[in-house]
Amino acid sequence: MDFKGIRVLILEGYARQALPLIKAFHKLGCHVAALCSSKLDVGYASRYTDEKILGVCDRGDVKATTEQVRKLLKTGNYDVVVPTVDFSAALLSENKIEFTQYAKVVSNDWDVYQSAGDKVQTMAVCMEEEIPCPYTVLNAATIEQVLNSDIKYPIVVKPRVGYGAIGFRKIDSKEELKTLFVDGLDPSIYVFQEFIPQTDLQYECAMFVDNDNQVKTSLVFSKNRWFPVNGGSSTLNITVKRPDIVESCTKLLQAINWRGPADIDLIQDPRDNTAKIMEINPRVSGSVKICFVSGVDQARQMLELVYGQEVSKYSEYKLGQRLRCSQTDLLWFIKSPNRFKSEQSWFSFRKTKDHIFSIDDPLPWLSFSLQAVMRYKNEMRKRKE
Repeated sequence: MDFKGIRVLILEGYARQALPLIKAFHKLGCHVAALCSSKLDVGYASRYTDEKILGVCDRGDVKATTEQVRKLLKTGNYDVVVPTVDFSAALLSENKIEFTQYAKVVSNDWDVYQSAGDKVQTMAVCMEEEIPCPYTVLNAATIEQVLNSDIKYPIVVKPRVGYGAIGFRKIDSKEELKTLFVDGLDPSIYVFQEFIPQTDLQYECAMFVDNDNQVKTSLVFSKNRWFPVNGGSSTLNITVKRPDIVESCTKLLQAINWRGPADIDLIQDPRDNTAKIMEINPRVSGSVKICFVSGVDQARQMLELVYGQEVSKYSEYKLGQRLRCSQTDLLWFIKSPNRFKSEQSWFSFRKTKDHIFSIDDPLPWLSFSLQAVMRYKNEMRKRKE
């Protein structure tokens, strides 16, 4: 199918993954609109955005954002609406029945989305299907249930729904766990999980599942550095071949009947040399640009999916492709004690693309850098809460 002239609305134009999607849809001949909250958003700064919309797109104001999206879609000016991060993906899923009256929605039904976005539900499926994952206490309603479980310390406590290691805590003993919950925190909104030593690599698997529950993309990349250095978003990714990871992720997404793009985080357990699933990011990967530079077009797959076409299958992809976020990788270099001892040299740029910078579209890199400076203190504060 020729997608020339298809009108695509991309939400959250501030997200770094919005930029490669905008460029890819533009390349397909689509009219690309981006909902932005600032003129500094990469979607607003990009020369490939045909329509730059300033409006409300704020995870802190769900009601106003929902109304903004509803207003845009009801104009009838857009054929397809695409989320970029968890917030917009959840918003579209929760309102999918209504919004599909106005446009095609690249997001799952609400019940499927909730299952994927909840780390406890994800772990429950993994444990039931015997997919490698950390031991997890399922559906703890009281802290006593965790204290009396078979879980061994140290453990990890983190929100059931969240992103970017925000709210992540390592707990070394029952006594420390009791202290954490002494002020009446609700255990039911947290995940209690065995701590896996972080001395090996982390991985992500960018997936795409068609309407027949067949996986059409399964691209694996290692996360070689991340910031903050004690747990956060990746700053250097490298495509690798890991059939074991593909098998685990395929089994998981097919078990929950997922459709479209998804991104799965894994960690290599040095104790048994097994890659274990940590969570599903129920939307396109934040590092989706690595798919495009490796020969996988997820923008085309999205349009094929929502228009009922045969979804392109990418059985192979380029290995050794590197994707680097220069802003946060610089912070990693400043903060990490391993700055000169990293296995992947910080000074190597072989087969490397930047998350944001492109010689044919340079302004987003400048605007993203300025926004990163403005957001830095707030982002660090959230990770300490």
